Amino acid sequence: MEMRVCKPSLKKLRRTTIILGTSNMVVVLLGVLIVILARSSCDFQYLVPFVAVSLGSGFRLVVMVQCGLAQYATAQTILDSPSSAIVDRRRRYKTWIRWSRFALVITVLQFVGAIYLVFHVAKHKSQFDDGKFKDCVLGMISNRSSWGQKLLVFFMIMVCFVGLVQCFTGPDILKWRSFYATQDNAWKAHYREVFDNGMREALCCLGRGKYLSMSEEDEIYSVARLLGDLVAYRASGTGHLELLAGLALLQRHSHSLKSLDDVVEAPEERLKEAAALHKFAVAAYTGPLLDIGRNPLFFPCAWLYRQGILTPWTRNRRPKIDGDNWWRGHAAAFLKYVNLSPEVLRHGRVNQAKCEAAYFIVVLHHLRSVVIAIRGTETAEDLITDGLCKECALSVDDLDGLMNSSDIDPVVKCSVDSSFPHYGHSGIVEAAQDLFMQIDGTAFDHESSGYLSSLLGARCECDGYNVRIVGHSLGGSIGALLGIKLYSRYPNLHVYAYGPLPCVDSVVANACSDFVTSTVCNNEFSAHLSIGSILRLRAAAITALSQDNKTDTTMIFQLARRFLYVSNYQRNRTEVKDPASDFYSGAITAEDFNHHINGSQIQNQNDSPVSEGQHQGFSLWNEADNNDSIIEIDDGEFTNPIATTVNTRDDPISQFMETVPRSENGSAGDPPELYLPGLIIHMVPQQRSSHTSLWKCCTVLEKAQSYKAYIANRESFKDIIVSPSMFLDHLPWRCHYAIQKVLEAQGAQAV
Repeated sequence: MEMRVCKPSLKKLRRTTIILGTSNMVVVLLGVLIVILARSSCDFQYLVPFVAVSLGSGFRLVVMVQCGLAQYATAQTILDSPSSAIVDRRRRYKTWIRWSRFALVITVLQFVGAIYLVFHVAKHKSQFDDGKFKDCVLGMISNRSSWGQKLLVFFMIMVCFVGLVQCFTGPDILKWRSFYATQDNAWKAHYREVFDNGMREALCCLGRGKYLSMSEEDEIYSVARLLGDLVAYRASGTGHLELLAGLALLQRHSHSLKSLDDVVEAPEERLKEAAALHKFAVAAYTGPLLDIGRNPLFFPCAWLYRQGILTPWTRNRRPKIDGDNWWRGHAAAFLKYVNLSPEVLRHGRVNQAKCEAAYFIVVLHHLRSVVIAIRGTETAEDLITDGLCKECALSVDDLDGLMNSSDIDPVVKCSVDSSFPHYGHSGIVEAAQDLFMQIDGTAFDHESSGYLSSLLGARCECDGYNVRIVGHSLGGSIGALLGIKLYSRYPNLHVYAYGPLPCVDSVVANACSDFVTSTVCNNEFSAHLSIGSILRLRAAAITALSQDNKTDTTMIFQLARRFLYVSNYQRNRTEVKDPASDFYSGAITAEDFNHHINGSQIQNQNDSPVSEGQHQGFSLWNEADNNDSIIEIDDGEFTNPIATTVNTRDDPISQFMETVPRSENGSAGDPPELYLPGLIIHMVPQQRSSHTSLWKCCTVLEKAQSYKAYIANRESFKDIIVSPSMFLDHLPWRCHYAIQKVLEAQGAQAV
């Protein structure tokens, strides 16, 4: 596919680049003038501050030129091959990054130099000796009448201006949009490199230097590719701030909770067992992550105490698990939280690679149970597993517990068998496969010789015991897929997942309801997090903007229409030829594409006159992206989305929403929808008022807060709910508190 070559032009420069370049040039010229005036009668020691500041601005100009050239080369490489030549593209991008980092160093030095010069001048300005300055330079400049003093003041102002403003401007010299315009593939390739480089550097800072040197398409690049695709809305001309504004409106426009009078309450026996086993899921977090939430000020002390660092003499009495430190601190932290003796912890792992889960196996003889606790997201490797959320096909071996178990309803088996292929979260599926091989061998012949079978096999120590798999967040989802693999071997198995992620399709999610229980606390984000939900959230943000009477509706219609053309192109690229496909193939220019968009008339069914919400012309200028292209919109093209006479068939927002993946309009090109596994127990707080402040949500839970638990429809978790508590509800102790309150309420009703 041929791309138009972007020739160098002053129009590609950012306005901040022009201002700062001019300002640095002025500082250099003024500094040279001051040095020339004072050089003949002043020693070099008095000229050092002025020379240093001038040299800093000079170096900054040189670095700006190099940054601009590197940025230009990067953009051209992406335009020439947006979907190939990964190595060359990454090399160009790293070159630009290195120059940008060097520019950051120069910025810091300029800021320090400006502070030093201000203090230097202020110090000597206050020191007079017989009416003269002790500083030679200041004395020479002041003796040249008023213009010398004005020159010095102007120089000081420019130095401070440059040093301060450069701290708030980014490293970009050119405007990315001047290169990529509305080319969807180019924006995706650009953000893939942004996320790929950022994640590799972050992992390197966390001690994972091996990822920094990799150049092939590894798991980091897979996550970066997904994130790059999610922010491809930039190709439609939408800025990040506009999307955030829509998310803020979503919270304000959120609907109140539906009545819970007609729903089925959660079974008490499952709630009781979920409450009893919750501590094992939380105990699996043996790192410092949860201690930061519990003790923000003293979390290092709390974590070291849990790790048993103060009692090293008990090291030999602690069980040894794979990857633990010398004093066996992770085993100590797990046992301290569950308050059990060391002999109950039989096996485990805390060291990880990508798509590997940390886990602990506990034998509870007094309960005749074997508990497998799987840790949730705590390390960088866990984040990689979370990020590998593209769907993957589930094999027959992955569904062995459903296909070969005698306890599964034959109708359910037939439904699973007849609806292949099935899909799952690729990172979670891979982690569950690895964990299965860790604890129960590699064979699928029902005669495995793994560690779990050595405990639960015939005439073994735990023969006839119950098997309970528990996990919070990522650990709960991995546990659900592990349970699906193991259920045919251990029919007394049950999985309790607290705040899991959607990880299987609807058929598999319904089929495992007998032995998998997912508990969701209020609006916690993890239960709603999937690729489809993120895409719908992006669309809902535009809809919320369009429904707000304080928002410029013409701008929102323009954004929706441009989104519509991009979405139609992605869906129909192999079906029909439309203006979007012509543009992406290079057959028409961006100007022709915009002209075609603006030429698409949207009229009311009755050709009604311009309503109150319509505008008499509009010019959209994306200031956040420093976009020079102005999009003219005629006054009759768009109608007010709030007006009652709108033709919904021609409403661009309605058309755009039709392109967003959802079950009722799904097509072959949409990603498969993933759902929460098993029976879903949703714990909802009883509302006190219609509005809850963010500050109130961040404070300690009120003791009088009550909850109600009911069996929820998994379809209700397809979309992300924007609320102040969506992240705080995911904290594990909130889930435990909610379960306790539900059980207390049920106990009070029974009495």
